[in-house]
Amino acid sequence: MSASLANKARAEPNLTPILDMVFQLITFFMLVINFKANMMDKAMELPIVGSARPIDKEDRRAFFMVNLNNKGKFTVFGKALDDDRIPGYIANQALVYKLQEHRIHPDFDQAKDELPTTVIIRADRATPFSKVYRVIKECQDNGFRNFAFRAMNKAKGA
Repeated sequence: MSASLANKARAEPNLTPILDMVFQLITFFMLVINFKANMMDKAMELPIVGSARPIDKEDRRAFFMVNLNNKGKFTVFGKALDDDRIPGYIANQALVYKLQEHRIHPDFDQAKDELPTTVIIRADRATPFSKVYRVIKECQDNGFRNFAFRAMNKAKGA
């Protein structure tokens, strides 16, 4: 009787469709995830400006997000950078955007042309202007020319 069980074909599941589906799900989530949304420091209290407008959802230009907390510290992904590391960080980001622009437009001169990337500055309402100006100046020195400032239209809870 045991000999007859050994001769029968064994039924094994075919894992190929399951693995294919898993890889497709991984690819889907990697394409959908928005890493730039994590650049915003949500603990900030933005200044209140009555003429503030919401972000244009149709605008597909590249952007570089800058956060300055209430102490004037430059924050990246929620962590404050030391003041001496800010120029290097901005220079590295500028290089990334220059290489990206050169890849899209081969005639882009990385040394002369200004970057079409918009620098979005999110500064807490208690941030001293001298800190904001320093970041703007550093960005300009690295080829950024387009700036946008984020503000609230009305106070929270109002």
